[in-house]
Amino acid sequence: MTEQEFDRAAGRYLDMVYRIALNALRRPADAEDAAQTVMLRLWQFGEGFQGEEHLRHWLARGTVNVCRDMARSPWHRRMVPLEHCPEPSFSAPEQGTLFRAVMDLPGKYRLPLYLYYYEGYAVAEVGELLGLKPSTVQTRLARGREKLKTMLEE
Repeated sequence: MTEQEFDRAAGRYLDMVYRIALNALRRPADAEDAAQTVMLRLWQFGEGFQGEEHLRHWLARGTVNVCRDMARSPWHRRMVPLEHCPEPSFSAPEQGTLFRAVMDLPGKYRLPLYLYYYEGYAVAEVGELLGLKPSTVQTRLARGREKLKTMLEE
């Protein structure tokens, strides 16, 4: 991978990598570390992508893997409350409320919902990224939506 190709890929996908990492790790500093690790891996091993979609998928999968490794590490610090994490800006207040509700869900529902609705991955792609069967992803999406509905009605 040339320096120009890397710069283009980093400019295009670094925000996506950071958002996935922040969603998984819930700490801005850890998300920055994970994003940096993923970008370093891209620089070191970034050869032979079969197009933009393949590169995007590789980066998303790499981010999920790096986050899992960091979460398993004994050095991984405790999570901070979401109030201390920066929140993306939304055009409507309802979108911010919904995003905060998604972030309050347990991880097994939060990450599939985030990847599906906020990053635009298909069910099969989410399953591939998380190492789950598509039927499991569909179940977690449905249960996550039900939990969201219950939370928002309260």
